[in-house]
Amino acid sequence: MKRIVFDCERMKYAHTGLFEYCHQLGMALKAGKNPKDRLLYYLNPELQKHFNNDDEFLDQRGFQKFIFPAYKGIDLWHTTYQLSSYIPTSKKIKRVLTVHDLNFLHEEKSKAKIQKYLRKHQQNIDLADHIVAISNFTKHDILNNLNTSNKPITVIYNGCAAPQLLTGKNTKYQPVRPFLFALGTVNPKKNFHVLVPLLNNNDFELIIAGKIDGTYQDRILAEAAKHGFANRVRVIGAVSEVEKNWYYKYCEAFLFPSLAEGFGIPPIEAMKYGKPVFLSDRTSLPEIGGDNAYYFKSFEPSAMQQTFNEGMKHYQLTMPAEKIIAHASRFNWQNSAHAYLEVYRSTLNG
Repeated sequence: MKRIVFDCERMKYAHTGLFEYCHQLGMALKAGKNPKDRLLYYLNPELQKHFNNDDEFLDQRGFQKFIFPAYKGIDLWHTTYQLSSYIPTSKKIKRVLTVHDLNFLHEEKSKAKIQKYLRKHQQNIDLADHIVAISNFTKHDILNNLNTSNKPITVIYNGCAAPQLLTGKNTKYQPVRPFLFALGTVNPKKNFHVLVPLLNNNDFELIIAGKIDGTYQDRILAEAAKHGFANRVRVIGAVSEVEKNWYYKYCEAFLFPSLAEGFGIPPIEAMKYGKPVFLSDRTSLPEIGGDNAYYFKSFEPSAMQQTFNEGMKHYQLTMPAEKIIAHASRFNWQNSAHAYLEVYRSTLNG
């Protein structure tokens, strides 16, 4: 029997990709593991309600980043966030580290900040026995910018939950006309403000959902006012799973112009509904969307409008919804969990 700890500390940030990753993968690992092994979730007691009453936990506390407990009887610890301060140092415990992205390399950061982030990543890479990257793009960033000391590095794509069965119109904002949908933490990296000019020469609304981070929404709304679309752009904040799936199901298209992503779960979620998906061509997004998405190669308004109009016309002519759904079905948490369990086995046997 092996005792495996799955770090869920990042679930303290609700309505984020890391919350979804820890929650969904944690449940899939439990379902797929060897019944003889024990899986423990490392999680703050206030958040343990997101799992089942019969699940096993190690209580996570904030002070542990300074004084980490000397846990005994643990065989493997999976650190699910690359900058985590909650990592055992005992060499008796095998350690798996998931690196989601090195997005700071692709953002407008100073050289000093980039070097600071690289040093912190390197510290955790040095502690790991096996590294997991969530895309080939992230793997290449790791190999090109960090010293892995020839440690094994495996690419395991994120999963995506199956679409929910929906009844009624239980949404915080009910659109009054056909709408375009965008989802993600509302911050400058997501680049949502460039979407506003797409409302030219049509009657669409633009609904942007996601946890609001800072004052970036003001820039989006100012852009809407500048173009005369103040009554057609809605930044509605974080939404429930039911609301999110309603917007996916009934939108005309899903838009995701992010500047940097290690993976990008929302585009796959939209694809599970067979929707036309428009992405930026930056970082990992072409790898994830493949030839089943349309790509903004420039954020200049006329170029984006051309990409959008041509993409919508192509979608309407070719009706590729089934092909898009088939592509999205490759990304599921059961497959992800199976791949992680293989990494656990190889690391424990190494």
